[in-house]
Amino acid sequence: MLQTIKAQKLSFSKIYTNTIQNCFKKKANQFLNQNLNFSTKINEIKKEAKETTKETTKDKTKEKKRDSKSTAFDNGRPLYFDFQATTPVDPRVLDRMLPLFTEKYGNPHSRTHAFGWEAEDLVEEARKHIADLISATPNEVIFTSGATESNNIAVKGVSRFLKPSGKTHVITSQIEHKCVLDSCRALENEGFNVTYLPVNKFGLVSLDDLKKAITKKTALVSIMTVNNEIGVIQPIGDIGQICKQEKVWFHTDGAQAIGKIPIDVNKMNIDLLSMSGHKIYGPKGIGGLYVRRRPRVRLEPIQSGGGQERGIRSGTLPAPLAIGFGEAARIAKMEMKRDHEHITKLSKRLWEGVQKKVPKIILNGHPEKRYPGCINISFSYIEGESLLMALKDIALSSGSACTSASLEPSYVLRALGVEEEMAHTSIRFGIGRFTTEKEIDYVVDSIQKQAERLRKLSILWEMAEEGIDLKTIKWNTD
Repeated sequence: MLQTIKAQKLSFSKIYTNTIQNCFKKKANQFLNQNLNFSTKINEIKKEAKETTKETTKDKTKEKKRDSKSTAFDNGRPLYFDFQATTPVDPRVLDRMLPLFTEKYGNPHSRTHAFGWEAEDLVEEARKHIADLISATPNEVIFTSGATESNNIAVKGVSRFLKPSGKTHVITSQIEHKCVLDSCRALENEGFNVTYLPVNKFGLVSLDDLKKAITKKTALVSIMTVNNEIGVIQPIGDIGQICKQEKVWFHTDGAQAIGKIPIDVNKMNIDLLSMSGHKIYGPKGIGGLYVRRRPRVRLEPIQSGGGQERGIRSGTLPAPLAIGFGEAARIAKMEMKRDHEHITKLSKRLWEGVQKKVPKIILNGHPEKRYPGCINISFSYIEGESLLMALKDIALSSGSACTSASLEPSYVLRALGVEEEMAHTSIRFGIGRFTTEKEIDYVVDSIQKQAERLRKLSILWEMAEEGIDLKTIKWNTD
């Protein structure tokens, strides 16, 4: 009887195995046949398309060459040149984050069991890495959801806290990130006076203008470190020194600066600093705010809750994101010099290449006092949006990602004195840690081809080539 049962089990096992194998073979054959049929259909479509006209054949050949060239870089996806908008997560950061999703998933605020203790220790380790990046102490770093929230907390929080003491004046610049400008406008609705400092043609704030703008009622000065559209670097150390002398709190939006250029909050006299994880190859949805403790900066929270993050930013911390931000900060500090040298080299290659092959272009911003990974170029007689569409295999931007849906010319370029027509022709090129020379050369060649093609379609370009001064023409608008 036992032998019979064993034989039946073996027979069943064999039948089961054979069934599974046959099932897999059947599915595999179906998959192969589907792909073969799909491939055959695609080839038929291509053949039919090639036989339409000679012109279509030429266009298809050019498109195929262009596509095959781009697929050599990133499996057919567009080349990424929008590093000011966001950065890809560094693989080392992802590796550090993964255990927090599957094994170490405790709430860092749960202090009654090992899961919570473990998560809290990891979060505090990440906080230390972020503090080390800006030469601060860990207890001066507050986790937020990103730089936008950090800017809101800093600008609104400090101003509202000081309002009862009669400090109702805020100073900022005309080229700040939109979240800072909108925060200032919100304060104006609450009775604050805001001074928007102008910038020169390179995007730099005048220190003399800043000194003159400060009054006894000034609560806060907020000037960004690196501009997200033109890459200009403000004299943050000098601004911080002026604010210290005048006993005014100084906040800077450092989202585009940390991990890219050296930041020392003590040497630069920075009192509040906004940070973002996804700008330094970390995850999205996490940021930070440095708040000086000596002398202590007091501010009013902009949201209520459980009192986490020293009561400044209530809410459960997303531990995986915080750990990812911390790891990105650690790597950024370790590789900052190498990254900067790499990006500077590629930036020079891009600008010199485009400058050599495409006439009548302008570099927006300061030629030297700028972060090299952000290159903003205006192409005369070419609509920026048209060029973006033409360069469909390259991920680019015409300005800030936060305002890219607007068809209005960049307010940053307009603040520099760039004419509206030229502001509409600008393209921002972002270069990062993983950009290669091969990609730079491809972008330069693509820009040359598309710029020539678009200018041939422009009557304004034709008139300019003939030496006609377009400003002297009286256009009939009837």
